[in-house]
Amino acid sequence: MDLGVSGDVALVTASSSGLGHASAESLAAEGAHVVICGRDEERLDEAAEELDAVGDGEVLAVPTDLTDRDDIAALVEATVEEFGQLDHLVTSAGGPPSGSFDDMSSEDWYGAYDLLVMSAVWTVKEAEPHLKESDAGTITCITSTSVREVIDDLILSNSVRRGVIGLVKSLSREFAPDVRVNAVLPGAHETSRVEELVEDAVERGDVDSYEEGLEGWSNGIPMGRIGKPEELGDTVAFLASDRASFVNGVALPVDGGKMRS
Repeated sequence: MDLGVSGDVALVTASSSGLGHASAESLAAEGAHVVICGRDEERLDEAAEELDAVGDGEVLAVPTDLTDRDDIAALVEATVEEFGQLDHLVTSAGGPPSGSFDDMSSEDWYGAYDLLVMSAVWTVKEAEPHLKESDAGTITCITSTSVREVIDDLILSNSVRRGVIGLVKSLSREFAPDVRVNAVLPGAHETSRVEELVEDAVERGDVDSYEEGLEGWSNGIPMGRIGKPEELGDTVAFLASDRASFVNGVALPVDGGKMRS
């Protein structure tokens, strides 16, 4: 199936690794030019090299701190300077610290809000005029199934990420028909973030071993396993494509059917 994004320009935030990187890879495989960003310049360069080998599009890597609005403005400016346009925005961000309510300080709460919500707000604000100039403008926000069903020991994610869903639904009405806006809600996927959470659980004594902790993430998933990053990436590429031209304002779970809501 031709998704119709070849030659388009896609900006994917927090894309040096994890689900952001998988999304950039899927878009690149469809022939899109992709712009990736991250704070770790060494990892970002490695990610750009990986993407260079995928598809026929060009890759631009821009070091960016998503909690810094000036960095975000510079990221969008660099995108438009390099390619002359911006057609698709995919917002992603690393997860906030794990833990319970009593573990979190005020700084943790404010930091999570800047990382998860304000980074999306600022990126959309900078990208909006360029997306509206495009004939194919889309925004896809990568969040988490925690916006519908809470996950133990992820109080910050459970609480703060829900603001992104309110933003997505509002923008899908305000920006249409010029720009479609959707969200994906990933469940557990084989990423460094899941590895980090499992290691935290081992350290807290919640599980006896890494293997036990990882197995726990697949419990209750009808598909019998956690997801592969490319499965989420391909979903993001579809939502950005002409093939999803009447899909607007949805929050799509990609979790193997685990959620009951």
